[in-house]
Amino acid sequence: MTHLDSRGLPLSTTSDLAAERYRNGVDLLLSTWPGAAETLEEAFAADPDFALAHAARARLHAIRAEPAKAKARIATAEEIVARRGTERERSHVDILSLAIDGQSAKALERALAHADTWPRDILIFSLPLGAFGLFAFSGMADHDQARVDLCERHARHFDADDWWFVTYRGWAHVENGNATLGRALTQRGYDLRSNNANAAHALSHAMYESGAGEDAERLIADWLPRYDRTGILHGHIAWHSALGALERGDAERALAMYADYIQPSVTAGMPVNVVSDTASFLWRLQAYGHTVPAGLWAAAATYAGEYFQKAGFAFADVHMALIAAAIGDRAAVEQRAQALTGLIEAGALAAGPVVPAICRAALAFADQDYARCARILEPVAVEVVRIGGSGAQRELIEDMLLLALMRSGEAVKARNLLDRRLHRRPSPRDTHWRGRLAA
Repeated sequence: MTHLDSRGLPLSTTSDLAAERYRNGVDLLLSTWPGAAETLEEAFAADPDFALAHAARARLHAIRAEPAKAKARIATAEEIVARRGTERERSHVDILSLAIDGQSAKALERALAHADTWPRDILIFSLPLGAFGLFAFSGMADHDQARVDLCERHARHFDADDWWFVTYRGWAHVENGNATLGRALTQRGYDLRSNNANAAHALSHAMYESGAGEDAERLIADWLPRYDRTGILHGHIAWHSALGALERGDAERALAMYADYIQPSVTAGMPVNVVSDTASFLWRLQAYGHTVPAGLWAAAATYAGEYFQKAGFAFADVHMALIAAAIGDRAAVEQRAQALTGLIEAGALAAGPVVPAICRAALAFADQDYARCARILEPVAVEVVRIGGSGAQRELIEDMLLLALMRSGEAVKARNLLDRRLHRRPSPRDTHWRGRLAA
């Protein structure tokens, strides 16, 4: 009997146990749920020649920022699939290998072509999606629309109760500005499989983008205790709750969340999440007029110092610059900005000039040179989307511009920006700022 994956595609294994563990392992991987690694390892223990099980484990190593292990495991998958894989499986492994090897543009091109032929191969379909997916980190200015287009093009291939597809389809619409449709879809995805960190995350985004921040806080408070702290999105989902508390002006609650779940010493998150969550939370806390407790910036800088030292990963570059600017390391910010400019001149930074601009604007803001910060950011504001991440993560840059305008006497520009934000969604923080400007 031919064994099938969880979406009905044939698998090159003769082991019932290997196939069953692979199906479960991939679903755990795609719900960012603990146990995926062990389950996938049981799959290739049951059948050492099961290439896709090795490939999925390689993908998980890559997600956990374990590049040497990822490359070793995908090499095993490549050797096996060359001997006994189908066309679909060879393409599947090749694409994961490209992604693991850092060949993101080629991986994206191949993943989109693969999805046209095998749309229900969801591990490959997942690669372009998400805040840290191949689309988001492609440098494209329209990657939010591209995700929607991809999901809608292939929606007919998925059942209405496919928890994975419904969740990501909803998240794509949320990020592309349709929070109403996005919330309905992400709620359905969450209801279909609540033991799914991606669903809880997507739904909290939808609530935030629809102006229901307190709903998001309640959701996270109810859901987070069931998610083991070893889950890689545990700290990041708590970060969303902390932002909600800051939005309401409750710095005490926000700091308690940071201390308990987000700071580097307590989270098991991916390095890119830990660096970006700590940098952006502490920056917001300080920029909104609250005191950052002693030692928090230093701890964030110590952790960040272990990662992303080489310029070229735009999303990380921006957050590394925020940390360096906050601790007064002007040289580090300028060195990164210069390195980024060199990459642009060499045609090697897809996100383009917006990245060094944000780095230099962060330094100007930290120096309280708000007029200079605004002069740097205004011309590139529409390009910020190119750094990737989610709208909630990138909103920090808009906050920087907004506060710089307010503090440099540009009340009309600040009011216009606030009005556009308030038209998009209600916000107690923005309403407060709008009132200050009116006064």
